Amino acid sequence: MRKRIIQLSLFLLLLAYLPLSTLCRPFVLVLSQDDLSDPTAPPNHDDATTDFDDFPDSESKPDSDLDPGSWSPIFEPDHSFKNPNPSPNELNHYYNAVGKMVEAASKGEVGVMEEAVAEIEAAAEAGKPHGQSVMGFIYGMGMVKERSKAKSFLHHCFAAQGGNMQSKMALAYTYYRQEMHDKAVKIYAELAEVAVNSFLISKDSPVIEPIRIHNGAEENKEALRKSRGEEDEDFQILEYQAQKGNAGAMYKIGIFYYFGLRGVRRDHGRALWWFSKAVEKGEPRSMELLGEIYARGAGVERNYTKALEWLTLASRQHLYSAYNGMGYLFVKGYGVEKKNYTKAKEYFEKAAENEESGGFYNLGVMYLKGLGVRRDLKIATKNFALAANAGQPKAFYQLAKMFHTGVGLKKNLPMATALYKLVAERGPWNSLSRWALESYLKGDIGKAFLLYSRMAEIGYEVAQSNAAWILDKYGERSMCMGESGLCTDAERHQRAHSLWWKASEQGNEHAALLIGDAYYYGRGTDRDYDRAAEAYMHAKSQSNAQAMFNLGYMHEHGQGLPFDLHLAKRYYDQALEVDPAAKLPVSLALASLWVEMIDSLPEVYPKVEVWVEDVIMEEGNATILTLIACLLTVLYLRERQRRNNAAVAIAVEIAAAAHPQQPPPPIVQEAF
Repeated sequence: MRKRIIQLSLFLLLLAYLPLSTLCRPFVLVLSQDDLSDPTAPPNHDDATTDFDDFPDSESKPDSDLDPGSWSPIFEPDHSFKNPNPSPNELNHYYNAVGKMVEAASKGEVGVMEEAVAEIEAAAEAGKPHGQSVMGFIYGMGMVKERSKAKSFLHHCFAAQGGNMQSKMALAYTYYRQEMHDKAVKIYAELAEVAVNSFLISKDSPVIEPIRIHNGAEENKEALRKSRGEEDEDFQILEYQAQKGNAGAMYKIGIFYYFGLRGVRRDHGRALWWFSKAVEKGEPRSMELLGEIYARGAGVERNYTKALEWLTLASRQHLYSAYNGMGYLFVKGYGVEKKNYTKAKEYFEKAAENEESGGFYNLGVMYLKGLGVRRDLKIATKNFALAANAGQPKAFYQLAKMFHTGVGLKKNLPMATALYKLVAERGPWNSLSRWALESYLKGDIGKAFLLYSRMAEIGYEVAQSNAAWILDKYGERSMCMGESGLCTDAERHQRAHSLWWKASEQGNEHAALLIGDAYYYGRGTDRDYDRAAEAYMHAKSQSNAQAMFNLGYMHEHGQGLPFDLHLAKRYYDQALEVDPAAKLPVSLALASLWVEMIDSLPEVYPKVEVWVEDVIMEEGNATILTLIACLLTVLYLRERQRRNNAAVAIAVEIAAAAHPQQPPPPIVQEAF
């Protein structure tokens, strides 16, 4: 394994952040030899006082614990968790006010929204951080309050100091947009650590990214169909097969409930029941998940001994990811007599040899900290790179930390900030996406818009895109609320423009295209052909055919770009190369372009006519041109005769060689 790792070149490592949805932007990180810092590092003698990978033991906790002030008690009340220090009146008023705000957004009731905002504002003025966080959102939106970035920022600052995680996300994103990486990196690092703390020990849950509810100008029906939870026909068929005793179906149903996939609400109790049924039929993947459940105490009392037993059974069924969990228990000394780094390394290597990302990650941690091996930052970096290339979130965190601190990699705050942000967006506040999608699927557009707007504020590009699309698609049905009631058309256009702009900053090509349209047509902003061209150029750089077509049109008509028919044709041709479906509009545009060129001929024709009269039709010049034409004709005919004679001569030689007794045929010369 060590030999294989060393053989990997560090001159180019591509780390792709693989999204679950087909619509999420890939994130590519290029590492070169120059990124490496001094690989020599002193051995680590302090491993006994630190956690294996800097994260405390993961436990199953409700979102309200990991994300104080979360709206989960409104959307996903969890009665299985009890607050050890109940304070009935402390949060009740807050959640009642937020619930009233959500319902007002759902029904478009401005009066009810004003009451809710007044209650939340009272909580904020009393110093309640969660109330301050929501007021930051309200001022940022301009919802029954004047829109004020300054007041929004101030409220989020106070809320973040009080421990509100979503306000910390909002602040970090604000600094990130302003390229204040020294401030953004510190907040994102803290948020990323919170996100990673809840991950599993042997293999991480599937990446649950926000679903993009649109695909360009159309609704993304396929993605929405797969997100209907228990109402989805495919899920119901799978559940029926599980009830009939199909072990594979039992496992999949358990996975849906355990991770909360495809719109299914998380339910560890149901997941445990289905996994237990599946292992009765010898299903190995369920054995591994039972090991995870007992190791984390998810829905059951934590029991490391049982966890090791189930993981061991799974590994005997050649489920190599289970080796990660076993190695973790040995490196921590859980469920075994004592810590055993040698045994742990052996298990991690078995997992890595079978392309398990967790194996690469855990080996990276051992080499980073010098646990049971000689500390080697270069090998640690390579292992983290391989794990991140497979989408392992903890590996992204470790690489971000290395860029942040300059240990193993040269200090690079912009890169560290971007990587921390990727990990932080997997935190429990991501639940907003699930609730927004559920609302949208139920036809509650107002509630969906409110939830996506909250996510947009804290930096999720997909949420920014979804909220903007709802405004453009549904208009008044979006229940968008402005300072003095429901939004006017102008307010909706302005708000959609702001959301599309933020999404375009994060690489959304469709958003950049729509920004160009907004400037071109003057929707939600003043008409500005120069800025429209700039936005189209940004979308074109991401191979957007529509943007290429628009640039061609602007060159053709000299709008925001120089009048240039040649460049116009080039952009039209590029649009067709990128998207063959653009053949009809491109053909029409090219026809229009030829008409433009023909229309310009009258300006040239008089000059050509004068030249013909002055040069060609002059008596002496006409005679000379006639003689030259005759001479060229004679030369052409003589060259033709020469080639014909050469061909006949070759044919005679071939015939003579084949039949030496026969006289050669006469050569007939062509006369002229």
